[in-house]
Amino acid sequence: MKLRDFRYERIFALFYRLTRRLSNRQIMMLLAMIVGLLAGLGTYVFEILLYAIKSCLVNWFPVGSAHFLLLIYPAIGIVLATLFVKYIVRDNISEGVTRVLYAMSRRDSRIPPHNCWTSIVGGATTIGFGGSVGPEAPIVLTGAAIGSNVGRLARLNYRNTTLMLCCGAGAAIAAIFKAPITGVVFVLEILMLDITASSVIPLLIASITATTIAFVFRGFDPIIAVTLTAADAFELRQIPMFILLGVLCGGMSYYFTTVNSRIGAFYKRLPSQGRKWLYASITLGVLLFVFPPLYGEGYEGFTSLMHGDTRSLFNTSLFYRFSDIDWVVILYVAAIMFFKVVAMSSTNAAGGVGGTFAPSLFVGAFSGAIVALLFNALFGWHLSIASFTLVGMAGVMSGVMKAPLTSIFLIAELSSGYGLFIPLMIVACISFAVDYYLDPDSIYTKQLRLSGDLLTHDKDQSVFVFLKLEELMETDFYRIRETFTLGDIVHVISHARRNIFPVIDDFGRLIGVVQLDDLREDMFKREKWGTPIGRYMIQPPDRILEHEQIQSVLPKFEENQTWMLPVVDKQNHYLGFISKSRILNAYREQLVKIQQ
Repeated sequence: MKLRDFRYERIFALFYRLTRRLSNRQIMMLLAMIVGLLAGLGTYVFEILLYAIKSCLVNWFPVGSAHFLLLIYPAIGIVLATLFVKYIVRDNISEGVTRVLYAMSRRDSRIPPHNCWTSIVGGATTIGFGGSVGPEAPIVLTGAAIGSNVGRLARLNYRNTTLMLCCGAGAAIAAIFKAPITGVVFVLEILMLDITASSVIPLLIASITATTIAFVFRGFDPIIAVTLTAADAFELRQIPMFILLGVLCGGMSYYFTTVNSRIGAFYKRLPSQGRKWLYASITLGVLLFVFPPLYGEGYEGFTSLMHGDTRSLFNTSLFYRFSDIDWVVILYVAAIMFFKVVAMSSTNAAGGVGGTFAPSLFVGAFSGAIVALLFNALFGWHLSIASFTLVGMAGVMSGVMKAPLTSIFLIAELSSGYGLFIPLMIVACISFAVDYYLDPDSIYTKQLRLSGDLLTHDKDQSVFVFLKLEELMETDFYRIRETFTLGDIVHVISHARRNIFPVIDDFGRLIGVVQLDDLREDMFKREKWGTPIGRYMIQPPDRILEHEQIQSVLPKFEENQTWMLPVVDKQNHYLGFISKSRILNAYREQLVKIQQ
């Protein structure tokens, strides 16, 4: 037994002795509290490390007085993060939320232990050096890894391990935003955990515990320091403007996900890592030099904007002398809004470790500000920039993540009240509807749905995600050559276990199939044993491609009214057969497993 396994055994033995008198529900509550505590501490460590890196950079090279450093910092951060992942982690730790969803569907909710700390280091390095990404995705992956490994140490089944994973993810969100309700809603809406009393209570415990840890170590000040005044209050006459903002946020959400996907695809086609670094360095250097608010996660930029301080956005910018001209301010804010997505996508695609959570809030804040600035400039109105930036944040986040409830509750908690609840609901719902019409997948689920690895609230579809074609495929069929005769088949039948035979050519390609029922009439007539097998061969009603998703296989059985279909690769090489009964049996077994 390995030393690590021995330690796990000792931990489990101690845990069993301490909890043997507790009921299963009490044990889950206790574990949820532990996960929340650890996730809260992990979030605090991340922020301390991020602050330390930023402080070191500013102390040595004041960014505010040296523009050229903006060309260097992000490149260094991306290179360091890439090398850390490649040579130390040796695993993919990018796209944190997507990795969590993948672990839930394909890895029995098991996340490697190293993710409890590697995402913290990689994310802090990328963002600390100015990478234009958000810290939430690394934190979510860290919290989920903590929950997953606590579940593994306690030897929980799949269902309870998944619950602990979700507790960790929700606790991480709750801790970083000091928003416990948002942490719970995030899990229910984005990770798509089933809503039951046995799941919601541990989620609440984990989120409250993590938020308490955040309050203890970081104080009660909100992450976005904004206080709404009477001038920021919602008025009924503003509804048309908020409807317009909802449409704008929906369009920006689609732009956000589309550009992110295309830039990611572009970087994947680059032949070497060095070229990725070069392209990202040039892109980020130029963008940060022209638009300094794009530096880092961007909280300082949209916080200043939220307070109506547009002049600070121009600090160290080439356009500083034009900061008093209204139309220049509007164009400058619009450019930052669009280029933020390019900066974020380039950082992640080149090897940086970060998320899209904060960038979506950034783009939303600038979208809301543009609407308020435009109406104020055109009509001389006095729309509250603070209100519109907050509501815009919810709008873009709702569309990008397909999570209107999470966005509504997050902004409501961040603004320390629910005075904007009606405009938040209007904008979040319209943005969600517009973006869903353009693209039904969120930025997290797009690739998973295409690969068939996405779990949803639809239990039937979720069960099928766990089923893999290669594991259900049967290969014990006797292969026959196209040159065989009936006599050859008669000799094969005596020791064959199946009543169907694939016919292949000299290169292993499937030509057709022969069924025993079609041979019965002639197989006992010796004078027909010389008949070429091709006379009895038929074409299968359909063919299944290897790695095809089970969800697309079942309809083929129904359409062709058959119970057995051959499996081939893209070159039509025969691999085996898949049966409808095998799929249905596996479905029932998996359904029982995930409900236990």
